[in-house]
Amino acid sequence: MTKTPLTLCLWYEGDAEDAANFYAKTFADSHVGAVHRAPADSPGSKAGDVMTVEFTLLGTPCLGLNGPPIFKHSEAFSFIVHTETQDETDRLWDAITGNGGQESVCGWCKDKWGVSWQITPRVLLEATTNPDKAIAKRAFEAMMTMKKIDIAAIEAAVKG
Repeated sequence: MTKTPLTLCLWYEGDAEDAANFYAKTFADSHVGAVHRAPADSPGSKAGDVMTVEFTLLGTPCLGLNGPPIFKHSEAFSFIVHTETQDETDRLWDAITGNGGQESVCGWCKDKWGVSWQITPRVLLEATTNPDKAIAKRAFEAMMTMKKIDIAAIEAAVKG
């Protein structure tokens, strides 16, 4: 396990290793580390089953914990991934939603494990926090009509 002061722990229902592998192939600066097996039987697993998976997600240390189906992910916690281009936005959005995930609104989607993601182009953040309130309002209103963020539409809203 890494020696950083913070590691995110995500609960999965037996498929933490699959999730970690998906994240590692989808996101830059991501990889799967050690896979630890249960030393004894426990609720939801048998001795020898994958218990935890260490992985790095966009440079952030994470731990996937396999457990019984008692805890669910919710939109109250999400990963925000800042993108630079429409191609990058499309690639990440399509990877998440195309692998059993779900589209939501305003750049939000869920992966097939129920983890919420915000695929957020930097241009959107710059526009919606613009000191010119009229620009911010137009960009915000444009975003409210979208599922996946369309950078060209946000840029058009900025221009008025």
